[in-house]
Amino acid sequence: MAFAPKGPETSFFEALDQHRASLLAMVKRGTGETPAEATRMASRFEDSVGLQMIPRCTTRKVRSDSPKSVKKFALILKILSMIYKLIQSNTYATKRDIYYTDSQLFGNQAAVDNIIDDISCMLKVSRRSLHVLSTSKGLIAGNLRYMEEDGTRVQCACSATATAVPSNIEGIQNLITDAKFLLIVEKDATFQRLLDDNFCSRMSPCIMVTGKGIPDLNTRLLVKKLWDTFHIPVFTLVDADPHGIEIMCIYKYGSMSMSFEAHNLTVPTIRWLGLLPSDIKRLNIPKESLIPLTKCDQMKLDSILRRPYITYQPSWRKEMEMMADSKMKAEIQALTFLSSDYLSRVYLPNKLRFGGWI
Repeated sequence: MAFAPKGPETSFFEALDQHRASLLAMVKRGTGETPAEATRMASRFEDSVGLQMIPRCTTRKVRSDSPKSVKKFALILKILSMIYKLIQSNTYATKRDIYYTDSQLFGNQAAVDNIIDDISCMLKVSRRSLHVLSTSKGLIAGNLRYMEEDGTRVQCACSATATAVPSNIEGIQNLITDAKFLLIVEKDATFQRLLDDNFCSRMSPCIMVTGKGIPDLNTRLLVKKLWDTFHIPVFTLVDADPHGIEIMCIYKYGSMSMSFEAHNLTVPTIRWLGLLPSDIKRLNIPKESLIPLTKCDQMKLDSILRRPYITYQPSWRKEMEMMADSKMKAEIQALTFLSSDYLSRVYLPNKLRFGGWI
């Protein structure tokens, strides 16, 4: 069933269609994007999955008879007891709900979050299997329909009003789309600006998602589900800075903290659409629109360059080395120097039409 509104002519999507054909061929072969040596040379990195927890990794013990860990041990038992009751009653709770059952005992939300992650890792199950849900902060817009677990039918739109990412991704079903691509937008402000500029309608059929910065679990699960279901090209639009690159890497390769659940969260086929450091030079963005890298930025950039998967992304490495050499970074908003709607009317359409991703 077709979606409205209608976007560009069919010829506009030729590069995207060719890219999708190559992705489908790769899926059919069951291969990843990097050489097989990636797995052997870096035991924490599996090219077709992302960052994975290795079988013989470092562990820590929490003991009931140790003064240093007795409180942590008690909190683990407390949360395990709550999880048991949730499963027995077939009900669900958010991490926030668990914290507020006894906020004085837990002390802070981070303590609850860390223990739930530890329990998931220890039992080798997802949070959903523990009947613990995460609060969603992400948004989705574009050509997509689905039904939630309770039977609610959701139709996302290309309008200025986006739909909240559901809190139960595993429960959604009957997903329908004719989208040519999925665009992950780093920041909510950029996402909203694209909607206001009718980018989603003009590039229809497409889907846009934002995790509003560092993505929450549900936004990552949704992106993964959309890839697994439709195998459409997935692109990222992030700031040309180490923080934006880090966020892109989380979607593509995962994070160390959630490496035990990488197979449910990562999409290694993701491509970097923008903003590229080379674009800054190519478009003659003035130095006044750029921001000097801080010492923290430089440390983050160095850290990313040392990661095993970057070895197998030479184009990414080249862009990051260009950033390091210039000692400058840029936000997506730097493109407004060219025109207020340059991002939505020129930059992104040209990138998508002519294959300007890496």
